[in-house]
Amino acid sequence: MINLLALADDVSPVIRAFEEYNIVPDVIPRAPPCLVKVKYPSGVEVYLGKELTPTQVKDEPFVTWNAKSDSYYVLVMVDATNIENRIKREVQHWLVGNIPGNNVTSGETISEYIGSAPLPRDRNIYVFLVYQQPEILIFDEPRISNSSIANRDWFFVKHFATKYGLGDPVNGNFYVAQYDDYVPILHELVNQNDN
Repeated sequence: MINLLALADDVSPVIRAFEEYNIVPDVIPRAPPCLVKVKYPSGVEVYLGKELTPTQVKDEPFVTWNAKSDSYYVLVMVDATNIENRIKREVQHWLVGNIPGNNVTSGETISEYIGSAPLPRDRNIYVFLVYQQPEILIFDEPRISNSSIANRDWFFVKHFATKYGLGDPVNGNFYVAQYDDYVPILHELVNQNDN
């Protein structure tokens, strides 16, 4: 006989955390069942709501997941929401498609990585999602350099996933960040190139 209480407690910690932080349903309809591993050159690792500083996450991280070697994937990073006021406005921080297996550097970079830049007194959630592609895709999204914020605002992961037939994410992770002294430096770097 199946113990239903035991099954209820057997929920993936990833799913539980995505629901606890309201990433489901605010950002995506269903949480990924598995963790994507994200480690920054600063030495810090992302783990399901861990607090990290913009200084710690300023450089592109190393990202890995259990991938099928004969499949292609999309990696998305968004500033998903402000914890306190629950503004539903996603900002695209990194977008790479047609990734063979989990070799991110061999994928097609659509938006180059930019780090976290929450406003003073804000605590924002930064979400990493991995989708398995049905096939190699042709992305008609604007290409964005890491020195630009143009076309990053009001990006919605669920619309992007629907547009390209990606289904639900297979892996995910997220961290929380607050303002620190690196934020004005990042703003200056990207704003000077958009003027």
